[in-house]
Amino acid sequence: MTDDDKFLIKIDGADYEASPGELIIEACDKAGVHVPRFCYHPRMKPVGMCRMCLVEVSGPRGMSLQPSCYMPVQPDMEIVTESDKVKKAQDGVLEFLLINHPLDCPVCDKGGECPLQDQTLTYGPGESRFVEAKRHWAKPIALSELILLDRERCIQCARCTRFAEEVAGDPMIDFMARGDSTEVNIFDDNKFTSYFSGNTVQICPVGALTATPYRFASRPWDLEQAESTCVGCATGCRMVIQSSQDKLIRYLGIDSDPVNQSWLCDKGRFGYLANYAESRVVTPQVDHQEVSWKVAVDHVARAIKEALATTGPESIGIIGGSRLPNEDAYAWSKLARSVFGTNNVDAQLGDGLDPEVIVGLPKATIDETCASPLVVLVGPDIKEESPILFLRLKGAIDRGTTRVLEISPNPTSMTKYSAMSLFHRPGEAHLVVNSLVTPGPTKAGSGAGLPVGGVELADIDRARALIEDSPGVVFVLGRASMADSAQIVTQCASKVRENLPGARFLTVVRRANTHGALDCGLSPNLLPGRMTIDDARGYYEGHWGQVAQGPGMSTGEMLARAAAGSMAVLILLGADPVSDFPSRSLAKKALESGALVVSVTSHLDESAKLAGVILPTTTFGEKGGTTTNFEGRVSSLSRKVTGPGQAFDDWTVAVLLAKELGGDLGFSSQQDISEEMERVVPLYSNLKPHIWTSLAQSDGVVIPLYGDRVVPRWFDPIATPGIASLVHHPLRPGTGVDKESDPVRGESLPQVPARVEFSEVSRELSIPTLDAYSLRLMAPKVLYDRGVLTEPLSGVERPGSVLRVNHYDLDRIGAMSGDRVRVVSSAGAHEAQVEVDDSISKGTALVAFNVPRSEGQVLAGDLIGYGELVTDVRLEAL
Repeated sequence: MTDDDKFLIKIDGADYEASPGELIIEACDKAGVHVPRFCYHPRMKPVGMCRMCLVEVSGPRGMSLQPSCYMPVQPDMEIVTESDKVKKAQDGVLEFLLINHPLDCPVCDKGGECPLQDQTLTYGPGESRFVEAKRHWAKPIALSELILLDRERCIQCARCTRFAEEVAGDPMIDFMARGDSTEVNIFDDNKFTSYFSGNTVQICPVGALTATPYRFASRPWDLEQAESTCVGCATGCRMVIQSSQDKLIRYLGIDSDPVNQSWLCDKGRFGYLANYAESRVVTPQVDHQEVSWKVAVDHVARAIKEALATTGPESIGIIGGSRLPNEDAYAWSKLARSVFGTNNVDAQLGDGLDPEVIVGLPKATIDETCASPLVVLVGPDIKEESPILFLRLKGAIDRGTTRVLEISPNPTSMTKYSAMSLFHRPGEAHLVVNSLVTPGPTKAGSGAGLPVGGVELADIDRARALIEDSPGVVFVLGRASMADSAQIVTQCASKVRENLPGARFLTVVRRANTHGALDCGLSPNLLPGRMTIDDARGYYEGHWGQVAQGPGMSTGEMLARAAAGSMAVLILLGADPVSDFPSRSLAKKALESGALVVSVTSHLDESAKLAGVILPTTTFGEKGGTTTNFEGRVSSLSRKVTGPGQAFDDWTVAVLLAKELGGDLGFSSQQDISEEMERVVPLYSNLKPHIWTSLAQSDGVVIPLYGDRVVPRWFDPIATPGIASLVHHPLRPGTGVDKESDPVRGESLPQVPARVEFSEVSRELSIPTLDAYSLRLMAPKVLYDRGVLTEPLSGVERPGSVLRVNHYDLDRIGAMSGDRVRVVSSAGAHEAQVEVDDSISKGTALVAFNVPRSEGQVLAGDLIGYGELVTDVRLEAL
């Protein structure tokens, strides 16, 4: 649409520009004229249910009352929002809404930030003419362990039911009954177990829906707030974190247009509960005895000095760091390379992707992905890995702006929305991708008489036609199963880059700042700025003084060396390899091998229990900095409360260790690190101080950044009650960066050394043929695993470590659902109870990865061996 398409309308006698298709209420908001509303939400379709937004509109028969949230503007339309007729209508709507609404504002969680309360005072009658008894319901009703419903307060605006069906695709709540008995509820005692249920509480314009963690916890005027970024996954959703009396109380989603558009998943929304979990570490420990920081740091420093003097820097390794802010990750990268003298650093725990795939592929933004004519989803169930990306893709599909081609070993949450789904044998996604993007006749694959990875040739041809008809395709890449090697995804990326050079990518990994940690050099072969060690060693020696020599080791290589007794010191940066590394047996053996394990962590996880030294650190909400999502978007983190006990920021621990080892990182504050990154790392060279300041209240910036033109962001106080309603602690208008239209986009960035570009892999993978007696293991990740962020979430439905197979494979061994079987893999033999699930393909066994161990069951990590492309298991009846 161009400016020529716009036309003039009159609002309360003044002329304003409007656009075709724009709703009257939207045009009024742009003009700065507030129209009261309840049911309208800018991220959902209008329904015109509450009638609170009635305004006078000109028409063929003169002025008449019309719902402004439902009627689009027309050229030369006249709109009146403050006439006596409008005021009378608003007065009447509110009077009817209050007939049965309880007057319990003093004990209602919404009191003080309630749109009904605010608009009644502004537009209401001032007193009630009704003396009859109000309707009463039993309350509250538990829709789930997290969401409670008070039906007496409900004004039937349908925001919650519309969100559940229209946005989330989880129509678990709906209207019931008729007339004055109409209510919102759940059917047949089915719980409201949507991953997005907390959003219904946030958008509810009254106190009908409340969240159990926040219920009666605080009053809005007692809350202080800061804008920050969620660290529950790598999407980077913008949120407000609110506290009272130096304690985190509530998280609310912000309408960040390029990212989460006001929505949060429940894992992120209630993640603050992890800050107060019983597993929180607050005091340094040596051999599980509490000590002072000086004693603990001295102990670690002595071990490192001894290792450097005897076995050399190659016997020191750092695992993790993808949960750290960018600044802290940079400090640890500098410590490892310039003080320890080792390149053994890896932010990933063997459960991610090849670092060159993450940093070297041309990235797409979420907006670009949702605007692409075709998105090819290769790998994980996106709802489990990145729930808000799932919502964005679903919304784009519903609007008809994109289509999804799904390539997966099993049906996922995206299957019913996809234009086409190709279900391949586990571990053979690269064969399918190769057939889709390689010119010429489709290449036949091997096994079971099916041509390509278990996918029919006719389906391959149909999918190829989709890709050929869709210029600007975006590939979303990730690991479908922890039992499959990351090399399979690398091979997929290689084939796409070779044959579709114009394609762009989103690489989806689990931990929040994996992309940022790699950008900051927490990778064995990369230095800060997405540059290889070989290319950038001289550059960083000029800034740091010295940089480690020799190749570095990945997490798997470090653990294997440790298990063999060849590592002296292993430092875990917020990492739990026992739980997260695919091969659980190798991780445990490595940490029990005799090397000094130093856990720099906020929580006592399984790996920390095996550590010789535990150094307590702050976590989200307790430290500031920045984080980078999978788009490459850098956004701010806010320190809102004080860390417990003696918890230090991670960068501070790096500075202390450097000092004890006779080094000096040159940092006395996190701001010092930011300034060095902007000065030294070419990737951050345009992030000037005023940009860092603006990040505190913006949608972030995609790096590398060209220019810095800011664009405004607006809050709808009714759509996001609880944010703009906090008049004592208001958010200033936010800023963003308009990268595409910036007049200084041509400003050059440092060209030497060059950033990594992903290059095609020439070596073809050889996936072992599945024998007639084995099943291929699938170990997908799930949202509610047993990570430190999700364990404190009580009441959510968590999948147990249940071994599931198709009935055909169980029949072959003479077993039935519920029987115990012997499960044999290269990692060992275990007994487990097996269940039938015919949604799983024949020849496949599935166990969710890193979930609580069910009684009598086996963990997926116990079945996965180290270094294997795929994992095959054999079931034996007992």
